[in-house]
Amino acid sequence: MTEESSENAVIPKEEMSFLDHLEELRWHIMRSAIAIISLGVIAFINKKFVFDGIILGPKNSDFLTFRLLCKLSLKLNELIPSIFGADTICIGQNMPQLQNINMAGQFTSHIMTSIVVGLIVAFPYVFWEIWRFVSPGLKDGERNNVRGAVFTVSLLFFIGVLFGYFIISPLSVNFFLTYSVSESVQNMPTLGTYISTVTTVVLACGFVFQLPVVVLVLTKLGILSPLILRKFRKHAFVGALVLSAIITPPDVFSQFLVTLPLIMLYEISIFISARIEKKAL
Repeated sequence: MTEESSENAVIPKEEMSFLDHLEELRWHIMRSAIAIISLGVIAFINKKFVFDGIILGPKNSDFLTFRLLCKLSLKLNELIPSIFGADTICIGQNMPQLQNINMAGQFTSHIMTSIVVGLIVAFPYVFWEIWRFVSPGLKDGERNNVRGAVFTVSLLFFIGVLFGYFIISPLSVNFFLTYSVSESVQNMPTLGTYISTVTTVVLACGFVFQLPVVVLVLTKLGILSPLILRKFRKHAFVGALVLSAIITPPDVFSQFLVTLPLIMLYEISIFISARIEKKAL
């Protein structure tokens, strides 16, 4: 083999040095960043659709969630008027207008929102890049056990994003924008705080819905077991109730809407952990 051909030879991943791994990781990160920025630029250009159609949606009275809750409130009032009034859960109807008090506030919010939108849309590709870097280090059996990881993780992420956007965001926005300690104090929310609340909730839900995947990995590593998850089930339920009480209006129905999916997610995680432990026996 000539000197030139030996220089161009592909180095097997298991023989790569630490610096070679860092170089490869750098390229995975760069490609992911390019994807996020490119989609962020598209979101930046389509300002009207992103803001009027999506970001500001959870504060509008005609938002899908608010309309469904109002219809449900009327139905419940017809069935059990002694408990539910016509407007018991008809929320989101009298929210204050947002304001901007910084000279560059709207421009900064526009940029940050575009990046968040780019991250959400590019998430499957970003995770695929991470998977491409990690998967060669797995054994064949381990790789087969986590087949379809990109699809599963992406699906759970988008389900969480939709749950955060259509359930938690409007409930949280309604609660914080209408909450008052006194009639003498007027709510004057800023654009920045509103966007921060919505984007944080949406991203947090997207990552929280990765719980089954996290449990799967930790179970395979022997750190978690269905016995441990069942032991702390009551603690998890209390945590879900506390979380729903914090981020929803102070009524039982709204808290139920948030608590139920969180409990279901935990139960699914127990099921996954039990299946993995059973296969390992």
